[in-house]
Amino acid sequence: MNRSRRVTRRNALQLGAAAAALPLVHIRTAGAAAKLTVGFWDHWVPPANDAMKKQVQAWADKNKVDVTIDFITSNGYKIQITQAAEAQARTGHDFLPFYNWEVNTYADQLEPVDDVVKAMTGQYGLYSPIHEYLSKIKGHWRALPSSTGTLNLNCCGRISLLKQHAGVDVLAMYPAHKSDPSAAASWTYDTFLKAAEACQKAGFAFGLGLGQTGDSVNNTGIIYSAFGAELVNAKGEITVESDAMNELLDYARKLATFLPPDTVSYDDASNNRALISGQSALIMNPPSAWSVAKRDAPKVAEDCWTFPCPAGPKGRYNPYNYCFFGVWEFGSNKTAAKELAQYLQERPQVQERDTAANGYDLPPLISMSDFEIWSEVEPPKGTVYNYPMRPWHDAHENITAYPAPPDIAAQMYARAIHPSMLARIHSGQSNKEVIAWAKNELEGFVR
Repeated sequence: MNRSRRVTRRNALQLGAAAAALPLVHIRTAGAAAKLTVGFWDHWVPPANDAMKKQVQAWADKNKVDVTIDFITSNGYKIQITQAAEAQARTGHDFLPFYNWEVNTYADQLEPVDDVVKAMTGQYGLYSPIHEYLSKIKGHWRALPSSTGTLNLNCCGRISLLKQHAGVDVLAMYPAHKSDPSAAASWTYDTFLKAAEACQKAGFAFGLGLGQTGDSVNNTGIIYSAFGAELVNAKGEITVESDAMNELLDYARKLATFLPPDTVSYDDASNNRALISGQSALIMNPPSAWSVAKRDAPKVAEDCWTFPCPAGPKGRYNPYNYCFFGVWEFGSNKTAAKELAQYLQERPQVQERDTAANGYDLPPLISMSDFEIWSEVEPPKGTVYNYPMRPWHDAHENITAYPAPPDIAAQMYARAIHPSMLARIHSGQSNKEVIAWAKNELEGFVR
């Protein structure tokens, strides 16, 4: 999974003034009274694009709108390049997908969608605090949370290896049905450490990276949150010098011993390869590695189970990648754009697209975490049942660097400060040296 890396507007503009995209899909509607041009992520599960086209066609026919769809690949930061080019030129699509802190980056150029959010939450319940943190800027929602492109990078483990070598029964902790939270009470970072040691000694090290790309940022950020070790607080104050940070670094020093030899050079494909090749007992990722294993290593896929991350002293956190639909304030048809965005995020449409995508995308509203697709996908049956966060998981969504102010958090994320600190621990630096390095880096972000 590699779409959670952030490209700033400055970097994107340096890459070019326009993005290369797949051919446009033009939906012609008889008697159309208006026109709309929208951009979507070019989904890696092909049927998902077909489902999106079908839904846009239905909406266009009903509302007499001529719609042009542009499916934009995420490879080469093409979506981010498109955002930057259109923001500079003040023309382009009526709405685009925005990830994580990108809503904050372009907040002044995005049309408020408070009315749409009010309608959605009135019908389906509240969005998470992280959604509000990323999209509600200066008192206004600047983009609508989207299911397409929202992912949970929680644990994907080998059922047999974890049970045989570590005594961890993931099926008992997280069965493919509603369960008592006490069943997973023992799934803590202490248990995780013991399991990592046991699996490493058996030749199946956990495929967790301390590299510089998104997956490493995500799978380390949740440990900081679980230990309550903030680098910068919500006020923008540097808080890296704390008892919680020292506790976290002491833990990381032990964990790093049991990670793969190349952990500090991990990229976003390394964990996928480790699982698919049969070399790892556990990674943290959306169901993409498991999906590829179904094709390339079916015996591995049949032994995989997706489940929440461990709990620490401050709780259980799962790493998320967030997607939003943002409507440009300079768009030519803002009303229609907002209406289409809302239509696409209503339960019937979200469920239909998620079924087409084999459950890969996650609804941003927990009230939609009951779709049948997560019970049906196999092998083994129920393997991704716990991919959406269930109420009984007793877990929290997380994005690395929260709760720092978004403009600071985005820099921390892009510079991979969290895994870099642990990589320095892995290399033998003391807690004091690592904290001093981080403090120096952070001072450059908060000035």
